[in-house]
Amino acid sequence: MKVWILAVATVVTLGGGGLIVAGLTDDAPQAAQRGNDGPVVAAAVVRPATPAPSSAAPVASSAGSPVASSAAIDRATRVKNLNAALKAVKGDFAVAVLDRKTGQRYVYRGSVQYDTASIVKVQILTCMLLKAQDAGRAPTAAEMKLARPMIRLSDNTATTSLYQRIGGKTAVTRCNKRLGLTQTVVNSRWGLTRTTAADQVVLLSELVDTRGPLSASSRKTAFTLMNTVSTAQDWGVPVLARTGEVFTVKNGWDTRTADGGLWAVNTIGRITAKNGTVDVSVAVLTRRNKNMSAGVTLVEKVAKLTRKHLAY
Repeated sequence: MKVWILAVATVVTLGGGGLIVAGLTDDAPQAAQRGNDGPVVAAAVVRPATPAPSSAAPVASSAGSPVASSAAIDRATRVKNLNAALKAVKGDFAVAVLDRKTGQRYVYRGSVQYDTASIVKVQILTCMLLKAQDAGRAPTAAEMKLARPMIRLSDNTATTSLYQRIGGKTAVTRCNKRLGLTQTVVNSRWGLTRTTAADQVVLLSELVDTRGPLSASSRKTAFTLMNTVSTAQDWGVPVLARTGEVFTVKNGWDTRTADGGLWAVNTIGRITAKNGTVDVSVAVLTRRNKNMSAGVTLVEKVAKLTRKHLAY
């Protein structure tokens, strides 16, 4: 079985331009057609067996050994090579990677702001969970009735309702400060919120940080929803998962009038291994793609390059 993670929102097009309507629409037409919000499966699913990578990651060594003493040089070389590889990629994109196991962070154009499209739904979910915590309660049935399709199907109507329910732009802006998102500017039309790749890996980290503001129950809810999205969303971050690894993901896409109807395509998520050898958050943000397919190709190419060169 697979881990199915965050879903993508519904695309609404105007004629041939595919322009966003009221700044709210951005993703999968098929998601909009799904009206049955089935039960959330709590158990994590793992990536099925895939061919082994052509080259193995470096073997860890004990502190003080020759390999350990060269770790800093090795890291610098990997970063230099990844920078060169990304520089050769055509497209307007940014990427950030946070390795929780090592504490190492990598950013490429990480402070450049991009429209969130539907990846903002992770922020909205997180702020809803924190609001419930602050009231000393679990999320209500009405809140979860909106949160489930918002994440699993990327339902825009449910998102708008939940966004307004928790206080809209003002409340989410205040919540983002609490989460440490310093480069994210919330828009009253949630799909036009601006963010950076660096901020998105901070958000992903907060979803699992035992010392962060989210309780164990809230962290479990976020994981469960992001781990059980529509099977149509198996692109973006999930391409990084190897045999036995668990992935979570939230994808987003829309067309932007400011870019002449070109596409913004984003993916955020995490790759983890049950044995603890992998615990990585990844965010890839793009814009000005000629179509949806080109955007998906770009985010996956960038994501794969980070794993190849950083060897996580």
